[in-house]
Amino acid sequence: MSTTATRVLSDRIGRIEVSATMAVTAEAAKLRAQGHKLVNFGAGEPHFSTPQHIKDAAIQAIQDNFTRYTVVSGIPELRKAIVERHAADFATDYAPDECVFTTGGKLALFNAIQVLIDHGDEVILPVPYWVSFKDIIQYAGGKVVYLPTDEKENFRITADAIEAAITPRTKAIILNSPSNPAGSVVSAADLERIVRLAHERNIFVLLDECYIYLNYTGALISGASFTEAKEHIVVLGSLSKTYAMTGWRAGYALGSKTVISAMSKLQSQSTSSTASFVQKASLAAVAGPQECVTEMRADYIRLRDRILGRLAEIPGVTCTKPEGAFYVYPNVSAYLGRPGAQTAMELASRLLHEAHVVTVPGEAFGTNEHIRLTYAISHEDVEEGVTRMKNFFAKL
Repeated sequence: MSTTATRVLSDRIGRIEVSATMAVTAEAAKLRAQGHKLVNFGAGEPHFSTPQHIKDAAIQAIQDNFTRYTVVSGIPELRKAIVERHAADFATDYAPDECVFTTGGKLALFNAIQVLIDHGDEVILPVPYWVSFKDIIQYAGGKVVYLPTDEKENFRITADAIEAAITPRTKAIILNSPSNPAGSVVSAADLERIVRLAHERNIFVLLDECYIYLNYTGALISGASFTEAKEHIVVLGSLSKTYAMTGWRAGYALGSKTVISAMSKLQSQSTSSTASFVQKASLAAVAGPQECVTEMRADYIRLRDRILGRLAEIPGVTCTKPEGAFYVYPNVSAYLGRPGAQTAMELASRLLHEAHVVTVPGEAFGTNEHIRLTYAISHEDVEEGVTRMKNFFAKL
């Protein structure tokens, strides 16, 4: 039988892999179903409940029968509230028709890449990177240009490094600040240089702002604040982490009318609008009181300091200090290369099955000597989880 006759799946689906964090979550679910009590440092999901006023808005929308389709890009009052919130916090100047509401921040990223990247276009991606970036780029036919960062410099992205990576084929740069997995923050000076440089060279900057409100440096800043470069900026936003709304699937993009219109057109042929009552809940989130964000951020800082202190007790494990998000990215190279723990992936598997601690191996983020732990869990689970890790490493 010919190859053509036996080919079932498209070439593009072969360019991507299953999300590593989702794979870890699935494996952990199997062990949990068998009765094992796990400490979950795996998928990054706030341990807080969605604030009550947000839940109330969704319930009220359902009671009011606000359950029909909406316009693809989202209800006008929600898009207006999003651009007003962004303007108030970051001095940006988007209009409601320069905003599209999406089924989670990941869809905003996916749609932006699909409408901007053609086969052979290069996208600069700093390492370590969030697991889905490279796959979404490759799915679109783009070429990932990996940009190494220095662990000794807290994995920080610099304008000099970005400039050195630019080629005539560069179409876009992805900046995730604060970053997943290392919690790195691009400095205000480097961010401004990168944005201006990209604008001058007709390169798009895709700003993944999933964790922008979980910045612990005391200086909230968006690359979109440099409004003269607006034509080449796409903001990819999410309510998931800021408002503890992961399961609601609420995200958005801000950009030029040309880009947002194209993203809306693509969305019209895929998901159409986001769930109507989720939009009402999201309106309550961005337009309502923001004290909940401040309170959650304060607890994440306490959790960060607690987990760093406990990890420091494990001989041979080193860890940079995150400046945002809610992950630590410890270097476990001192324990690799041993029987049954040749790689970070093998080590993470053993931690799961033997210590019943869920982590994500560094290979998923582009490095080979790390594991990622989320500390968006209870203080008690941080203590228990690191104690289990400490005991495990002592026997390795």
